[in-house]
Amino acid sequence: MRIAVLGGGPGGLYFAYLWKKRHPAAIVDLFEQNPAGATWGFGVVFSDQALEFLRADDPETVDAIAPQMESWRNITLTLHGESVEIDGVGFSAIGRLELLKLLQARAESVGVSARYGTPIQSLDQLQGYDLIVAADGLNSLVRRSFEGDFGFSVSYSSNKFAWYGTSKTFPTLSQTFVATDRGTFNAHHYRYASDMSTFLVECDRTTWQAYGFAEMSVDESRRVCEQVFAPVLDGHALVSNRSVWRNFPWVWNEHWWHRNMVLIGDALHTAHFSIGSGTRLAIEDAIALVKALDAEDKLPEGLARYQAERQPIVKKLVTAARTSAGWYESFPTHMKLDLMDFAYSYITRSGRIDDARLRAMAPQFMQRYEASRKAGAHA
Repeated sequence: MRIAVLGGGPGGLYFAYLWKKRHPAAIVDLFEQNPAGATWGFGVVFSDQALEFLRADDPETVDAIAPQMESWRNITLTLHGESVEIDGVGFSAIGRLELLKLLQARAESVGVSARYGTPIQSLDQLQGYDLIVAADGLNSLVRRSFEGDFGFSVSYSSNKFAWYGTSKTFPTLSQTFVATDRGTFNAHHYRYASDMSTFLVECDRTTWQAYGFAEMSVDESRRVCEQVFAPVLDGHALVSNRSVWRNFPWVWNEHWWHRNMVLIGDALHTAHFSIGSGTRLAIEDAIALVKALDAEDKLPEGLARYQAERQPIVKKLVTAARTSAGWYESFPTHMKLDLMDFAYSYITRSGRIDDARLRAMAPQFMQRYEASRKAGAHA
């Protein structure tokens, strides 16, 4: 089978690697518009469960990635300068560029033909391929060419966010909530290397307008964010990499394949950054697609199986992500709570964690939270 993979992000690279590894005689050509050493963003984060999922299918890749990762067991929340840790929530992170280099090497090792710096302007350029895997992100050419057939829809969260890096490193995945005289901000920050961290700044639209960010340059916005989070950054600068203000896009497609074309990753669906990494979902899509195609003799049946088996799982994750994002869209209101009630509201925001699960997962936090509730009841 001749396969064209559009997009050299983690999802496209991983599909190409897995398929070529399992089917050495297949022709797998990967097309990426950017050079091999280019990327945007900084670090990507995986939960412990995500890494175990990947290890079950491909321990060699996890063993290659793991030594490059930064790991921690707690989440730290800071509200108005006061902090609390929530124990038992394991995550690992790696630089996006480091992850791409590792996956590029694995794809090359099995014979994938990767063509970097090669933009595909028209699907006519891909005639003759038996399968086209669209891993080409939010602005997918394949999806845009057949939006009606894929049942494409998009909506946007109201909050604004900008993605930065910093040389300030943090001991855990952290969230810092700050109130100023003109509004409220939240920073999602975590280290992804021994000397670098991701630092995502988020604010509601009212705050964004009050600061006049729409009229500022990227550098002007960065300097304002450095001032807002000066106590957290501790003298370190924020680093920009296409760090413009965005609204999070909710992408969904009712139909995951059309003719000989199939969508994975952000081309297919998005899930809010507050519940984890889109990188994880893209890699899991790639695994699911390979398994479904291997389970069927004919391509249409394999693509149908991919959607039938994977879509219900993704829908659950997207539903939880929308609930989580809804909490963030009201975070200025939540900031009126005291620290422990705020932390409890945060950790239960997706609706997937009840008190029993939280006691098992984060016993130290729950002991402190329940003690604060009792103290408040007797006050």
